[in-house]
Amino acid sequence: MSEIPKMTEMPKVAPVSQAPPRDVRIVEDDEPTAWTGWVLFAAIMLVLVGSFQGIMGLVALFEDGYYLVPGTSLVVHVDYSTWGWIHLILGLVAIGAGIGIIAGQTWARVVGVILAILSAITNLAFIAAYPVWSIMVIALDVIAIYALIVHGKKLAE
Repeated sequence: MSEIPKMTEMPKVAPVSQAPPRDVRIVEDDEPTAWTGWVLFAAIMLVLVGSFQGIMGLVALFEDGYYLVPGTSLVVHVDYSTWGWIHLILGLVAIGAGIGIIAGQTWARVVGVILAILSAITNLAFIAAYPVWSIMVIALDVIAIYALIVHGKKLAE
């Protein structure tokens, strides 16, 4: 019959220092994921959208007859010079934010999301003047917003 240990006796356990070593692997999270590419894509899209905005602004400033409708037929009734300056300023700041995102700056991600939202709203208001271009810019803005919000931190790491 097996012997029952007394309650006052402690079972013998090997000290921790004498325990056999385990194969412990430390998982490093420093490896870039596939989403890093999406964030870089968003940054490049911001630079591209900023360039488009700048071109739209310059065209509105120098050749307002280029657009399909007069400035009074737009959603917001302002002349093309005002639209030109709005597009030009949005474009230049978007290019700067895109470059900042590529450099991994957190402020640039925040500015990039805000600019992409403003760009989409501005192009929605400008859609009557040049519909295909505006829809294309809005689509690129949505892609940039998604990548920056959902996976933007991966590039900073």
